[in-house]
Amino acid sequence: MDLNALIQQARYRHGNTLGVILKANEPTGQQPWEMFVTDEHTENYLALKTGGEKSRGLITGVLGGVAIMLNIVMVPWMLLAGKPEGLFYTLPLIPMGFLPAFFWEICQPLPLPILLNRRTREIYYDHEGELYHMPWDEAQAVACQFMTVGPYSGGMDNSTLETVVRRYGDAEQALFISLSPPMGKKLEMQQGLWAWLQAYMNNGPWFDENGQHCESDAYVKETIKAGDIRLSNDVVRNWRIIWGKESNGITDKPRLTDVAMLGFSLFFFPTYRLREFTYDIAKRRARGQWPQLVRERLRPDGPTTRLVDLERAQGLKV
Repeated sequence: MDLNALIQQARYRHGNTLGVILKANEPTGQQPWEMFVTDEHTENYLALKTGGEKSRGLITGVLGGVAIMLNIVMVPWMLLAGKPEGLFYTLPLIPMGFLPAFFWEICQPLPLPILLNRRTREIYYDHEGELYHMPWDEAQAVACQFMTVGPYSGGMDNSTLETVVRRYGDAEQALFISLSPPMGKKLEMQQGLWAWLQAYMNNGPWFDENGQHCESDAYVKETIKAGDIRLSNDVVRNWRIIWGKESNGITDKPRLTDVAMLGFSLFFFPTYRLREFTYDIAKRRARGQWPQLVRERLRPDGPTTRLVDLERAQGLKV
């Protein structure tokens, strides 16, 4: 398989005129930039979201949120009306409302992330149950910039960042995988994401804003936390804005709309929190979907042999 030829195909696939080829050990010219795609960042591996998990937990959140809000209204009303026996009918609505959906959603297979293993220096990817991989030191990516024009949005800059992975046991089968959504991205941004991956694999697991090795995990964790947008956190943020401990981004003083947003976030907090909890559980269960040879290499004490080394030991073409 001619890897360079595959990379060139990606470069011109959409008629792109502006694009660069990125390599694992060559600088991109950009500072590391986390593009809000990190699912997990640990000392041993980095997991990137693939986009198929966005709706997981929604059904549980909506059903459970409705049941909880109904009880918040009904319970005080029944107590004030002197009908506490009515609680035997309303309170069971909470578990009945979300538990069936919860167990169904956590048991459904979750799209697996793209994994970068620091210990074995490899990339892992699952495609329809088939394992694909690429040694990090051989990895290349292509970043291409293009523009889309719509009747309402006008022109919008977009850029892709794709890399190639090979099927385990059959190196002739290869896939282009996208490392970050292209919409609204500039070429420099995608180069910055590749620089982030380089900093993790080559200098990490912890590094500073320039991608240099750092013993402290403060910068990495703070950056990832800023991009981990959880709607359930809006309650705390809106509360801080009302009390003047945080700016709303427009004025230093709280506005009437901030009070309304606090009420809105409180009303939907059960829905948001249940949805996030369901997704977190489903994500932990999904780790078992990886083949054993990947799971054992994610352990701190697991083997460090690369998959390509196993293929060579079996006499397979790589």
